[in-house]
Amino acid sequence: MDDLVKSCGYECRLFASAEEFLAFEPRSAIDCMLVDVKMPGLSGIELQAELNKRSDRPPMIFVTSYRDDRTRNNAMNGGALAFLGKPVDIEKLIGCLESALDR
Repeated sequence: MDDLVKSCGYECRLFASAEEFLAFEPRSAIDCMLVDVKMPGLSGIELQAELNKRSDRPPMIFVTSYRDDRTRNNAMNGGALAFLGKPVDIEKLIGCLESALDR
């Protein structure tokens, strides 16, 4: 997925876990996040909740195989910009990235 983001002309930084992201400084350098629900350590939903507590959250786009309504509602109610299923629709993802980065 990072190759796709780069091919659209955006810089991309990968993190192995939510905890690695939370330790990264300066987080203000992050303009948008592509997040999975299932990750090592904290889940994407838990990461979102932690960032919401800190009022330190760039737009989040969830890209996941876990597409049940409860998970989707949790992500969207937590402020996610989008909740996309895998395999991801490339055009939808690009549209979401453009929307997030034009804010």
